[in-house]
Amino acid sequence: MDSVVEHDQRWVRSLKVLPLALIVLATTICLATLPVLGPSSFEAQVAFGGLVVAVALWSWWWTYVHGGPHPVGYFGRTLLIATLTLMHPLFCIVAWIGYLDAFDSFRGRVRWVAMGVTAAIMAVGQTGGPPPYDNPWQAMLLPLLFVVNFGLAGLMGRYSEHLDSVSRERGETIVRLEDALAENERLQAQLLAQSRSAGVREERERLAREIHDTIAQSLAGVVAQLQAAQGTADAADVRLRVERATEMARTALVEARRSVQDLTPVELAGAGLTDALSTLVTGWREDHGVEAAFVVVGDARALHSEVEATLLRIAQEALTNVAKHAGASRVGVTLTFDEADVILDVRDDGCGFDTAAPRRSSSFGLGVMRDRAERLTGTLTLESAPGAGTAVSASIPALSRGPA
Repeated sequence: MDSVVEHDQRWVRSLKVLPLALIVLATTICLATLPVLGPSSFEAQVAFGGLVVAVALWSWWWTYVHGGPHPVGYFGRTLLIATLTLMHPLFCIVAWIGYLDAFDSFRGRVRWVAMGVTAAIMAVGQTGGPPPYDNPWQAMLLPLLFVVNFGLAGLMGRYSEHLDSVSRERGETIVRLEDALAENERLQAQLLAQSRSAGVREERERLAREIHDTIAQSLAGVVAQLQAAQGTADAADVRLRVERATEMARTALVEARRSVQDLTPVELAGAGLTDALSTLVTGWREDHGVEAAFVVVGDARALHSEVEATLLRIAQEALTNVAKHAGASRVGVTLTFDEADVILDVRDDGCGFDTAAPRRSSSFGLGVMRDRAERLTGTLTLESAPGAGTAVSASIPALSRGPA
């Protein structure tokens, strides 16, 4: 872009110098041929010199002082050049400037009339002066040269109009592009702000899920163990439950730190999903005294950390709900591996409930489990009926361990 602007500036400077350069050139040629074609008397020669100075000053004024083409500038310079051409035909060299003046100073039909006047001055100079002519060929040549000069000027004018049109279109295109870039920057800033807002919202939801699924459940377990310890007189049982409550409290503390750092769940830090679920079911069975079994179907394999963490949290929440509401005597946890998905089923033989009945506003667990599954483009289904137990099934794409 800078090179184009610099090129245009050089072209403008050249056009400013051109009239004075042509005047110098024409004056030199006229002086050299003055005895043959120019005025013969001393007075006429002095007048010719005065007109040359006048046209030079006129050109300098309108080019450098006024700063641009103007109809008055065209008429004055054209009249002076026409007079000098009548006095010396070769001064018509300067008349060529009239084409540029006409094109820059006028619009529409007036422009073509002005260019025709310039073509006539050049034709008169090229034929050796104004009529009448002693040679008939000069009289025939005058209209022919006028047509040639005017035709060439017309072609130049049409081409110049085409260049102006292209330049305007390019300028408009540049303006549109600049506007589009500005709009694009605005949209990018808006998207960035929305992304930041969405990130904050997602982080809040993540912390809410983590607190509910881990810390709150661990603290609830601590409360349950301590309440059970208060209700028994067996010192060994009290000690066992206090130790269990202490272990749960420590787990809650670790989970609180991990939730802030968004690391892998503690249960998965040194084990795979199947081992973590087996440990979870075993611990849950010991804590609640309910028969619970864990079964793996298919070929177990390592999954992406997000998939394993999601399935573990869903299993934890499902078992917590069984302990709180089901009153079940048997619970089954099944982890099924197939080619595309991994499926977690948690079933109990408890009291069940009507899935169509309105849920309490404090019921947070089912929504959390569903959100976790859908976050990984999975699904969560719930089957239950009064007196028929409950079945929770989560199906998630079986992404392999590594980048998702």
